[in-house]
Amino acid sequence: MSKTAIIYSFHTQKSKKAAEKIIEAFGKEEIEAVNAEELSKDTFEKYDHFILSAPTWFDGELPNYWDEFIPDLEEMDLSKKTFAIFGLGDQKGYPENFCDAIGLLAEILEECGAKIVGETSTEGYTYEASRAQRGDKFIGLPLDQENQPRLTKERIANWVGKLKTDFFN
Repeated sequence: MSKTAIIYSFHTQKSKKAAEKIIEAFGKEEIEAVNAEELSKDTFEKYDHFILSAPTWFDGELPNYWDEFIPDLEEMDLSKKTFAIFGLGDQKGYPENFCDAIGLLAEILEECGAKIVGETSTEGYTYEASRAQRGDKFIGLPLDQENQPRLTKERIANWVGKLKTDFFN
């Protein structure tokens, strides 16, 4: 039986709240939470499907815990693994690199052979540029708790519904 992990920093506020909403929508018994600050290669061997939190820090950077783990990640063969990425960003404060961390992490995972699922529409967002955008879609789920918090619950529900199909079909 395939196993699904959701990886996020247990020490954040907004990403943690978003992850908890995803866990609730996915089904608590169907997904295991993993602290992103305690990652190891074993984590990626243990699961088949992953939901990763990638909040964009500063001017389009990955959080430190991902930066520190990238060298290990780049050595892995992830060709039999499926990943979905969500991230927090600020469309108004950082419109030129909105949710870039989603795109950065997706690029690294794809170089390791991973399959990325969970694309979402760019409709309803206002920003200048994003590395998470591919064509008219995002490669994952961007959430903007600064400017659009009331849309988060619906966006997560729609995304999780799609992930269940993408992961298990």
